[in-house]
Amino acid sequence: MWRTLAALVLFVTPALAQERLTAYDALRVVGVHLSREAVNHVISVTGVRGDPQPETWRVLIADQRGNGGVREIRVRNGQIGSERPSSVVGSSEGATINTARLNLDSSGAFAVASHTADKSGTRFETASYTLRTDERGDPTWIVTLHAKSGRPVGTIYIGANRGNVSRTEGMFAGTNMNDVETEREVAQEPGDEEGEHGLLHGVRSRIRGMFRRTQDEARGMFDRVRRSFSDFIKR
Repeated sequence: MWRTLAALVLFVTPALAQERLTAYDALRVVGVHLSREAVNHVISVTGVRGDPQPETWRVLIADQRGNGGVREIRVRNGQIGSERPSSVVGSSEGATINTARLNLDSSGAFAVASHTADKSGTRFETASYTLRTDERGDPTWIVTLHAKSGRPVGTIYIGANRGNVSRTEGMFAGTNMNDVETEREVAQEPGDEEGEHGLLHGVRSRIRGMFRRTQDEARGMFDRVRRSFSDFIKR
């Protein structure tokens, strides 16, 4: 009996050890370590090579003393791994994220990105995450998918407020990172540009159709994975 129990413990422990923090969890650690107010000054949250969640989250926070400085905090295993001054990277003019508008944790972002990859026929091993504001000040997840070799095979831009897939790179048209589909481009009506009525038009129409369907499905998935940060941080 004890041998069986020991075997079960050995089996369960590694599984528990693989449970990694989500971005929301990392922000809670930051709030406890610094202050609850610090979470309202987050510039960006990044994590690399997640399987599906990364081992370490890098959080950039605007200095609350108003001197224009930025602090970089790394969260690992539920605690602060390091804290140091840093320059702003990955956010429009250092804009802070309005956490009241956050409705998608990194686990939900992965679910949407994984579904998008499946629909586009993109195979991947790990995912890297960046949460920041876009050019309109809206919180946005940028999820980059990597092959086993580490090579990026696609990137998905997901609105962290409504869960909408606004843009993909390297997907729906092969694995060329220069192939880009955006929400604005999908909404445009076909024009009379050269090639629109030939083979190119057929290919573009098929890709746009796939992208539209994936957008619609992502909206439906958002209803299942939606997670308010405001509710989360109050618990």
